[in-house]
Amino acid sequence: QALEDHYSPSRWSPRLDRDTIIDAHLAVTAAGTERARASGQTLLHVPYGDGDEEKLDIYFPTEPCETFPVLVYIHGGYWQCMSKDDSGFAAPPLVSQGVAVVAVGYDIAPKGHMDAMVLQVRRSLVFLAERYPRIRGIYLCGHSAGAHLAAMVLSTDWTEFQVVPDIKGAVLVSGLYDLEPILHTYVNDALNMSREVAQRNSPMRHVTPAAPAACQVLVAVAQHDSPEFRRQSQEYSQALHAAGWSVSLLDLAGVDHFDVIERLSEDSYLLTQV
Repeated sequence: QALEDHYSPSRWSPRLDRDTIIDAHLAVTAAGTERARASGQTLLHVPYGDGDEEKLDIYFPTEPCETFPVLVYIHGGYWQCMSKDDSGFAAPPLVSQGVAVVAVGYDIAPKGHMDAMVLQVRRSLVFLAERYPRIRGIYLCGHSAGAHLAAMVLSTDWTEFQVVPDIKGAVLVSGLYDLEPILHTYVNDALNMSREVAQRNSPMRHVTPAAPAACQVLVAVAQHDSPEFRRQSQEYSQALHAAGWSVSLLDLAGVDHFDVIERLSEDSYLLTQV
């Protein structure tokens, strides 16, 4: 029961009760995405593979220039809800600064299996690198389950893909980096992971020594994240640091597991600025 509590982010917010906060989050991200789609130049539902969910939404910079950096956003939802169609809310402040934003779709559970989701996110980056040679660096940003998937990208052996995406940075927001504890919670009901699958897909267990060109990593956590989410963020950033990565931990005051990412739609928000 204690594990269930600690891995239920909706129980820890001082703003709203656990039943309303998830609905509120879905409403905020959906409305923000609608605004972003209406106000900028977009290319929606671009297939990076053959699967129904293997599609990207691309939000182009307001002032198009020859090359541009790209922020690739990987949505959360405990690997079993949300989609790229709720994931464009962070685009407006970034496109106004010359950054393209790409929201990645992937197969959520129960259709999607953890190994497959990790592979889909990796393949989406290979597609971007091949399709858009003008990209000047890829920056990963994932929230919650999306932060886990982004962290799994950092441990990729790209030789099997014959393409090495130019990943310059990763912003991991309120993520999970060790999946074993959730085997014992309701979260695994839809995921149906074995211990072996959880271990194979735990970034904490696959921290590679930093290569000379390793990207910078920012691990962000909310003040009102649960103690377990906060512990995992701290331990993962320490593990990266010990392996020689350039990593910093950002503890964001006054936010919970949900508005820590929702507020990326605001220009003045600290994480947007970073």
